Parts: sequence; structure tokens; C-alpha cells
Amino acid sequence: MAVNEISRIVNLLEAEHGGEPWHGSPLSEILGGVTCSQAAARPIAGGHSIWELVLHIAAWKNEVRHRLSGAVAGEPGEGDWPAVAAVTAEAWVEARERLELAHRLLVSAVKGFAEADLYTPINDKRHHDPGLATTYYELLHGAVQHDVYHSGQIAILKKAIGQR
Repeated sequence: MAVNEISRIVNLLEAEHGGEPWHGSPLSEILGGVTCSQAAARPIAGGHSIWELVLHIAAWKNEVRHRLSGAVAGEPGEGDWPAVAAVTAEAWVEARERLELAHRLLVSAVKGFAEADLYTPINDKRHHDPGLATTYYELLHGAVQHDVYHSGQIAILKKAIGQR
């Protein structure tokens, strides 16, 4: 892939997920070694668990991919904070696989996105003022920022449960 803005965004997505981001550890490394019970733990009263954060990140990766197709912006089909159905080792593996699949599908969609459309507003009915409209460029950079933000939360939660 030639070096262009699409390839730069793909590089950012790949770095924050499993590469070598400048800010620290990638999400996949942060999640490494987290057990089912640790993922379900809620060390901060009123806070989310690692598991809930993983499902939330996956849901929003899917929503960003949905928006890239031109679909109307909204809440992810899975919901903003999908519920942890069953706290089992198999379900935790499934949640991690769900995140990985959502990431791979988003990266694939970004690779196929036309660079000429990056500064076009997304299909968001909430913004009536064209000057306030979110562009696909902002959406994609926002997706990277979203993942990094929640990765930091997961790293803190790991420390709170005593897992380094």
C-alpha cells in the first residue's frame, strides 16, 4: 500500500491494537494474561470491568465500520455497553475473539475506503449544521483515540486487580 492517509490510519489502528504504538503497550498486549475471573472483576465501584470494556471496544469498532459503509450513525447494533452474558473461560475467549474479528473487519474496511472521501461528512442525522459534521477522517482518528482511551482504563484495572 502506498503511503497515503488511508495507510497512515491503518497503521495507527494496527499499532494501537497489536503493534508498537508510541504511547505504550497495544491493547492486545494489555489484555495478555487476563483470566476470565480477572476480566469480570469490578475493582472500582460503579466502574466497568475489563470484559465490559472489551465488548464495548468491539461494538464501537463494528459501528465505525458500519458508518464507513455510508450507514446512518447511531449506537452499535450490540449496544453501547453489551452485557457479559456468562462468566466462563469459553465466553472470555469468545469476547477476545469478537474484539479481534471486529478489529480485522474494521482494518479491512478502512483499507477499502476511498481516500478522496475522507473529508466527506459521515451520514449523521444529529448534525444539521454542515460546519459541525464529523468527517470520515475524524471518525477514523476518533476510533483510534477511543481504543487507546479504553486500553488505558484496562491497564489501570489490571493493576487494581493485582495483575501486571
